[in-house]
Amino acid sequence: MAAQPSIKQLKYLVALAETGHFGRAAEACFITQPSLSAAISELENLLGAQLVERNKRQVLITALGQEVVSRARHILREVDELAIVAHAANQPLVGPINIGVIPTIGPYLLPDVMARLRSGFPKMQPFLREDQTAKLVDLLLAGKLDLALIALPIEENGLEEMDLFEDRFVFACSPDNPLTAKKHINIDDIKDEKLLLLEDGHCLRDQALEICQRAGWSKSADFQANSLSTLVQMVVAGIGSTLLPEMALEVEARRRDSIAILPFENPVPVRRIGLVWRRSSARKAEYRKLGAYLRGALNPCKAADVA
Repeated sequence: MAAQPSIKQLKYLVALAETGHFGRAAEACFITQPSLSAAISELENLLGAQLVERNKRQVLITALGQEVVSRARHILREVDELAIVAHAANQPLVGPINIGVIPTIGPYLLPDVMARLRSGFPKMQPFLREDQTAKLVDLLLAGKLDLALIALPIEENGLEEMDLFEDRFVFACSPDNPLTAKKHINIDDIKDEKLLLLEDGHCLRDQALEICQRAGWSKSADFQANSLSTLVQMVVAGIGSTLLPEMALEVEARRRDSIAILPFENPVPVRRIGLVWRRSSARKAEYRKLGAYLRGALNPCKAADVA
């Protein structure tokens, strides 16, 4: 049987690929630079191929090296999950868990979610990362996140998703907008409005645009914000109107004297909120249990009664 790479050698190669620097890779692996360099050379000799191009200015991973790095990442994830499987069989949802969340959910739902997790799973140690959906998906697939709390659906075969609840959209406008004469508005009512949206990269922008297009709205957004807070301030300043998720109202629309919140008639436009994780995860049974717990515990409509 041919000699095989060690787990340490694969770990060092992945660290080198991620840092692009022998010194930083050694520091990340808690070893000396000569030791890491020697281990990479031993791996190349073992495989009979050059994986790394070295010069004084930079480190380049060869085409074959990139393939080995990709496979090494998969192997290292599988090794990590060997211990997780055994541990989880006896103590589910115990220990560290890395959770991603999108910015249009994090500030509004996380306080409640964290309180629920502490109550239901006191031995869990959640670590949070807030980012846009595309980045969270990449981190999930790379094994750097365990779960993500995002808007569904996600078009990615490597991920499994679980619905938690629906978050209704409302229309936010200036108090002197003629639409405020109505108790409920129809989607068609917003087709001539000057609408403000989030910037590209936010899934909420895409969801809002889909609603606008259903209304026959064909204009371009005159202003693009990087947060819901900024959108609300622009509405308060009289620059335009926007669509807001209901869960954000308690934080973003507390002062009803400066902004009007109008509910939609049925069928109310909504976004689906849920959990996603890797289909290959050894802990997916635990994540389903966690999702079922959150789905039963959360009351997302408590933030505001706009009906």
